[in-house]
Amino acid sequence: MNTFGRVFRISLFGESHGKWVGVTIDGCPAGIPITEADFTIDIERRKAGATGTTPRKEDDIPVFATGVFNNSTTGAPLTIIFENNNTRSADYEALRNTPRPGHADFVLDKKFSGYNDYRGGGHSSGRLTVALVAAGVVAKKILGDTSITAKLVEAGGSPDIEAAINKAVAEQDSIGGIVACTVSNLPIGIGEPFFDSVESCISHAVFAVPAIKGIEFGSGFAAAQMTGSQHNDAIIDAQGSTQTNNAGGINGGITNGNDIHFRVAVKPTSSTPREQHTWNTATGSIESFEVKGRHDLCIALRVPVVIEAVTAIALADLKLLFKSPA
Repeated sequence: MNTFGRVFRISLFGESHGKWVGVTIDGCPAGIPITEADFTIDIERRKAGATGTTPRKEDDIPVFATGVFNNSTTGAPLTIIFENNNTRSADYEALRNTPRPGHADFVLDKKFSGYNDYRGGGHSSGRLTVALVAAGVVAKKILGDTSITAKLVEAGGSPDIEAAINKAVAEQDSIGGIVACTVSNLPIGIGEPFFDSVESCISHAVFAVPAIKGIEFGSGFAAAQMTGSQHNDAIIDAQGSTQTNNAGGINGGITNGNDIHFRVAVKPTSSTPREQHTWNTATGSIESFEVKGRHDLCIALRVPVVIEAVTAIALADLKLLFKSPA
């Protein structure tokens, strides 16, 4: 399905090379001030333009199709649309017969019996993350004073982001990265044990972002190499502040009042300029091919704001669902 959330419920629509992409938010509270300008900062952060990103640039001006009146949400479903005006669909004609390794081309063709829109990845394209970012802007308003900050801390296996990007450009091959995210000023008590744990809900939303391959909270996988006395976070005051934060701000699936910390792994873009081999469905043989078109050499550069958005979406839904304590 293309829907996430139970109270703050978002539905994505559109394709990379279709007329538009967008999001409908059902359950959005009435009375939230909202204008086009509210989206500018986060939309600009997601845009291409930096070295290592795709030459394709869209204006990405949000159009409020429903749910906004007199610059406020009405309580009705809120639909936000972004037009696609800078497409070059001819670049993808060859992909009809030569699915890109590492991409969804092959499985989409099989799942939808060849009816899928294969141009630019269709509905599975990273293009739709602009709609996630838009929903995240609204979700951040619901969260109020809660701060969500994500940044790229590693690219191509190196903390020197600029050097890693320059190397990728020189070698004309794509690279991945690590994005770290911190959530501050959340009250104690958001989340539930088991299926609606904060980790479960954030992880569900994070893995909806194309190219994400892993997530860890707090000490993450390093916890497996620690003893209990090393990993336990000593509580140092009545507010639940802890001396360390190996738990990443969450105990038993519930926020403990400390900052939430997590990191996500972003894989290299499958559309690398390097020559590859794949199965040609027309000839029935393995053939060499090169991906044409405009693609990111390091999509991780544009991921931080998307991670912030999906985190805000998950937390806004939990806040509305469970009516967290003040």
